[in-house]
Amino acid sequence: MRKVIVYAFLTGFAVLFLIPLFWMVSTSFKPDEEVMIVKWIPSRLEWQNYAKAVRAFPFFKYLRNTVFLTVVDTIGTVLTGSLVAYGFAKLRWKGRKALFLVTIATMFIPGQVLIIPVYIMYSKIGWVNTYLPLIVPCFLGGGAFTIFMLRQFFVSLPDEIIESARLDGASELTIFTRIVLPISTPALITVSVFTVLFVWNDFFGPLIYLHKSDMWTLSIGLRAFQQRYSTQWNLLMAASTIMSIPMIVLYFFLQEKIVRGFTLRGGIH
Repeated sequence: MRKVIVYAFLTGFAVLFLIPLFWMVSTSFKPDEEVMIVKWIPSRLEWQNYAKAVRAFPFFKYLRNTVFLTVVDTIGTVLTGSLVAYGFAKLRWKGRKALFLVTIATMFIPGQVLIIPVYIMYSKIGWVNTYLPLIVPCFLGGGAFTIFMLRQFFVSLPDEIIESARLDGASELTIFTRIVLPISTPALITVSVFTVLFVWNDFFGPLIYLHKSDMWTLSIGLRAFQQRYSTQWNLLMAASTIMSIPMIVLYFFLQEKIVRGFTLRGGIH
């Protein structure tokens, strides 16, 4: 009986969270006369809404820009974040614990506080209107949250395996690439998915640093599309659905590894 109640409770929450998604997809197929009507299933499916939405703005150009940033940022975040996390977790050096605590403390700094000084810095070095402000930080550790997640996973790895490799003469880089990374796949995939989701949906960063429309990402392009076609909700929902599909598919295929990646354990040693 207890399991039935739990499953019913979880199912109810799942349905509650799926309602907006279902409404978005439903509206994307509605004809113009039914857009403002509370109707879950359209009387006919207007497939051409998707073709109209794609043709209404430079969709494929923005898609290419978004994919480029997503791939590069994910590679940089996973690569450098895992290196920093490994240094905090498995290397012994003076000040390691204190510096890790300082790194975690940066998570509590509101992002709004840094907007103006960071923008001024990038402007003075000529990075505004380039992709560099959106890429370079990902190659400098990937952020405190990424370092924290990977560090907690690396701490849980048996020290005996790493010590044995050291006794056999393996360098730290060899241990990291051939031993630590292969057995850390769930954590790396989890961090990768978080990074992909953030970069794919990031609106604020591209809005601040990318002023040329040719460099816009899908999130900025969708906003411009909304301003231009604000009354055509079916086209707007069609464009939003297209933008959401890759992330839904990504999670569908990687959900098991993501759940495993959440079982991170370890402490600050």
